Amino acid sequence: MENKFKVRVNNFLDFEIDKKQSESLDVIQQKNSNYHILHNNRAFKAELTQSDFDKKQYTVIVNSNTYQVKIENSLDQFIEEIGYSMNSTKKLNLIHAPMPGIIIGIKVQEGDNVKEGDTLVILEAMKMENAITSSKDAVIKSIHAKTGDSVEKNKLLIELE
Repeated sequence: MENKFKVRVNNFLDFEIDKKQSESLDVIQQKNSNYHILHNNRAFKAELTQSDFDKKQYTVIVNSNTYQVKIENSLDQFIEEIGYSMNSTKKLNLIHAPMPGIIIGIKVQEGDNVKEGDTLVILEAMKMENAITSSKDAVIKSIHAKTGDSVEKNKLLIELE
């Protein structure tokens, strides 16, 4: 499979970028979620304000303009091409860390009712905040992490019932 990414901005503009192009971007992280970008001899200030790692959706402010960005990799595109949907996967009761990081917020308590898509945990990884959301309507059975914990990829964070 090729390393091409399909990028959709504001549900309007679509384009593709390959791995080589993404690696050649002139981007400098200034602090936390703020970046300085040079492209075609023009400077841009960018800030990543929201990210949903599981859905590959991000909100980015570039030179005071806000953009909703969705990124699909080759596998996502292939799955869509053959007629499957990532949303049709089994809805699990166990919520695991998708990557190593630090828990900077837990938005629920045991016994809380949550809806599909509700934010459960905020995980900081590579200086970006990632919202980990509920995969279904459920009740929080147990929480296996606390704010400030360092977690490894696949660490159990929350059990749903």
